[in-house]
Amino acid sequence: MIVFNFDFYNPTRIIFGKDRLGELDQLVPAGARVLVTYGGGSVKKYGTLDKVKAALGGREVYEFGGIEPNPKYNTLSKAVEVVRENNIDFLLAVGGGSVMDGTKFIAAAAPYKGEPVNLLKIGLSKVKAAIPLGTVVTLPATGSEMNNGCVITHEDKKFPYFSKLLFPQFSILDPTLTFTLPPEQVANGIVDTWVHTCEQYVTYPAEGRLQDRMAEGILQTLIEVGKKTIDNPTDYDARANLVWCATMGLNGLIAVGVPQDWTAHMIGHELTAMFGIDHGKTLAILQPSIWKVLKEHKHAKLLQYAERVWQITGGDEASRIDLAISKTRDFFESLGIKTHLADYNVNADKINDIVKALEKHGLTALSETRKVTLAVSRQILEGAM
Repeated sequence: MIVFNFDFYNPTRIIFGKDRLGELDQLVPAGARVLVTYGGGSVKKYGTLDKVKAALGGREVYEFGGIEPNPKYNTLSKAVEVVRENNIDFLLAVGGGSVMDGTKFIAAAAPYKGEPVNLLKIGLSKVKAAIPLGTVVTLPATGSEMNNGCVITHEDKKFPYFSKLLFPQFSILDPTLTFTLPPEQVANGIVDTWVHTCEQYVTYPAEGRLQDRMAEGILQTLIEVGKKTIDNPTDYDARANLVWCATMGLNGLIAVGVPQDWTAHMIGHELTAMFGIDHGKTLAILQPSIWKVLKEHKHAKLLQYAERVWQITGGDEASRIDLAISKTRDFFESLGIKTHLADYNVNADKINDIVKALEKHGLTALSETRKVTLAVSRQILEGAM
């Protein structure tokens, strides 16, 4: 099978390295009215917000904090009001993926002529204008700093959106800004980056040779630096490699011309919505079980994954694949992430509820082959217990 036709477009400028916040003065338009968005307050606690505001100089700066993990529409709609009331013309997200995702929604919703809630129905791809935005990354995980996507939560559902208007104009990636993260958040980010990469790689062969090797390089780097950057959070080289892996894992480059899966993410979103399990943890729970259930469909790529990522070359093909899946689970566990639903007090009697939620939200034909039916999703969840 040949590589699929593709377009690749990514206009985001990356500013990577130590002590780059001062460059905000050259990156944000002079005279802009800026809304700085952030999450739970760690950017205040550790002085990042003060440094950002100082770098913005004499610009008129407003703040909007409290954007939660899995950003909620009700929170973001309040930020939209702030933007409209104060004629904000530039947004600066300071935080991790949730803050960046939420800020993208704000960027699209504020100029929208109508109630922002309507965008949840029509999708952000239909918007005609968006407020320009930049990001300062404090948590490596989602790659939102260099893509045009976001995931917004409303009521009991997560809504993924994409728009060519929502690429950040720039993103500052200073690994030192991530040194103060709790180990659990770093581990979640490593797993998120790992599974982002696998969702675009462990599918079926499509002659995307360069894309495959780039994906394998990300995974091998995570193996090398993952535990090290948790144990030694101020090891700049290890953390810098993690930060760049997270960005490269979901900036569109390894996705071009190849099939994509996203089963772990779709089912994982339901686990987060129903039980409050961190996104990264849901992926660690689901990915090994997905591969066990779909071994036949993913045979060729799982075999390639075993050989190239884990250097497993001995034994028959089935045993190589099983060992690669086992090593993946062990890797997640080595980061301090538990990999079974029972570890999070989700018992087998909840599987029916999860399957019903998948059905309610139209997630009835998942994966790169669309063969993950509700019955297959049930098998995956049973295997994840």
